[in-house]
Amino acid sequence: MNITWTIEWLKTTPTTATPPEYVIECGWRCTGTDGAFSGTVYGTCSFTQEPDENGDFTPYNELTQDMVLSWCWGSGVPKEATEANVAQQIENQKNPPVIQPPLPWLTAVNPSF
Repeated sequence: MNITWTIEWLKTTPTTATPPEYVIECGWRCTGTDGAFSGTVYGTCSFTQEPDENGDFTPYNELTQDMVLSWCWGSGVPKEATEANVAQQIENQKNPPVIQPPLPWLTAVNPSF
């Protein structure tokens, strides 16, 4: 199974704010695939304004997806539980826990031409 995390959008403060373009929220997606089967979980994450260990902020144009994902996981997005949810979706497609068979008292009607 292949699991992929992506950041789909970022919301920032205005460029006139101090510091400018500080990320305050993002939309993330965790997708898994296994052959023809797939599952996905989508969510958002909000951030508080915190500088790095040097008291600086990373400029918006220097952000990476991995950096923002680490902020998500550090802010409470449950990485392992989300990946387990995606894996369970795929497993349920492969081996459905509930099925809906035809009603036993109905017989199939074969049309005659």
